[in-house]
Amino acid sequence: MPTLNIGILAHVDAGKTSLTERLLFDHGAIDRLGGVDAGDTRTDDGDIERRRGITIRSAVAAFTAGDTRINLIDTPGHSDFIAEVERALEVLDSAVLLLSAVEGVQAQTRVLMRTLRRLRLPTVVFVNKIDRAGARSADLLADIRRRLTPCVAPLTDVRDIGTAGARVTPRPPGDPQLAEALAEVDPAVLEAVVDGPEPTPDELRKALAARTADGSFHPVLFGSALGGQGVAELVEAVTGLIPPPPATADGPPRGTVFAVRPSAGGERVAYLRLYEGKVTLRQRLTLLRREADGRTSEVTGRVTGLDVIGGGGPSLTAGNIAALTGLNGVRVGDRLGPLAERAPHFARPTLETLVRARRPGQAAALRTALLTLADQDPLIHARPAASGATALLLYGEVQMEVLAATLAQDFGIEADFEPGRVRFLERPRGIGEAVEEMPWHLGTRYWATIGLRVEPGPLGSGGLFDYETELGALPRAFHQAIEDTVHATLATGLRGASVTDYRITLIRSGYCAPISTAADFRGLTPLVLRAALERAGTRLYEPYHAFETEVPLDALAPVTAHLASLGAEFTGTTGGSTAWVITGELPARRVREIELRLPGLTHGEGVWWSRPSGDRELRPH
Repeated sequence: MPTLNIGILAHVDAGKTSLTERLLFDHGAIDRLGGVDAGDTRTDDGDIERRRGITIRSAVAAFTAGDTRINLIDTPGHSDFIAEVERALEVLDSAVLLLSAVEGVQAQTRVLMRTLRRLRLPTVVFVNKIDRAGARSADLLADIRRRLTPCVAPLTDVRDIGTAGARVTPRPPGDPQLAEALAEVDPAVLEAVVDGPEPTPDELRKALAARTADGSFHPVLFGSALGGQGVAELVEAVTGLIPPPPATADGPPRGTVFAVRPSAGGERVAYLRLYEGKVTLRQRLTLLRREADGRTSEVTGRVTGLDVIGGGGPSLTAGNIAALTGLNGVRVGDRLGPLAERAPHFARPTLETLVRARRPGQAAALRTALLTLADQDPLIHARPAASGATALLLYGEVQMEVLAATLAQDFGIEADFEPGRVRFLERPRGIGEAVEEMPWHLGTRYWATIGLRVEPGPLGSGGLFDYETELGALPRAFHQAIEDTVHATLATGLRGASVTDYRITLIRSGYCAPISTAADFRGLTPLVLRAALERAGTRLYEPYHAFETEVPLDALAPVTAHLASLGAEFTGTTGGSTAWVITGELPARRVREIELRLPGLTHGEGVWWSRPSGDRELRPH
């Protein structure tokens, strides 16, 4: 049976989980509708998710529509959990972008659509909540064209929108509005519209399917997840317009681990999307991982449990997703088959906080728990800090609150989080070398010889370690001691920030048997590295946020003036009929200031959104 892996993406509270419940219920996968308010939904199965009424982790559920199996991936809507969305994007065949007919296009919706368009991922837009007071259709379509993409057209209409009696009706097969919209992206339709004869309904249908499948056009459908209106038309559009990807059963397995969850017994459960080949129970698998320093490592294990999402037999076949156990040490992002170079779709987190256990006796347990959680979520970045604290990199305050609740619930640890602060970075400015010979070094006796070169590494590489010496010149334990200490030492650079995008090369080494120990190399490495780093010099970088703010017409001048005073660089100002939309980039450390000032500058009518967008060298004042 062909399989489609579809992600449901939206801003928070647009109704993603409710739509998932409706799809599963209407197609017989569950016997009753769960509710977010009741806390009994199928995909938000964590206690914290149910208490807070938000999706935190991507969840997978399946149903069958006709002769197509559909795996639904319900993703978080809150921007603090954008890392979960990124993982889902890697394994999707298509997406449903959900909007609320009441709230309309939100800033997070625009971010998601930009990413979907950049990836050319087939995407259907579903306008939810048509039965709510204040729901809109015609002017919302205009907003979609203006703020999301002009390459859209509705496939359904709504009668009595904004009332409990709202109903969805299909638009006619030869809809002129569809032909005009398709003419913007399909040369054959454009020729028929301009020169005639008018495209037939069958020609429009084929063009619609082709342009939807290649990600250049986005059908719009209206409906209500709670009431069920328009959901059947959504499923028909998805299965009729988006072809399942080709599934190759032959050859070695190739796939991606996009989620890791702990089982009730504490064992890791890895969710694997398979693109080619087959995976069976008790099969031995080797997964590849790209480490932060650029190296490739392996994780090997035997599959002891295999649960194909939606059923489908004792083996995982190409195109499907399964939950696997037995792969100890597996992490999100591990791959079956060759690794491909891939740029992240969203920027990494930049908010740093220190976490401490309220009871001093739990400091070690807290650090272990946080490192365990970070291992499940590689974008959290946990590292030891001074005085028994653990430093965490996060996206925002909500993620911090969820982590605190998780520590209390799952590990029995009450923890205090310091207020988040923006994390600065250092990068090497040039090339520097330092060498120390044994046995006397900088007034301290170390039985080791170490020479290190510091130089800039590729942007985004993190930290790279290399050798000019022969690998057999030192025992393996001494090599490992040097390399581990290099990365740990560079957690703090010359200006107090973490060093990144560096390449460290071991250019000289020596030891004295049997006197030298790994402790000698761990003790000497920071001294040599610091000397080399000082000769290379560093530059300090600060994180930036891309921002978007919508303000009333009379607030444009004061808002832009205040943003400019905070160091903002503007990329666009659009609108002007009912409101202005201002976009640009701003130092992350100034974001909180504009968030506090915006209500006063806009009489409480301004809307602000921002997200990490990389970093820039800190400007001198």
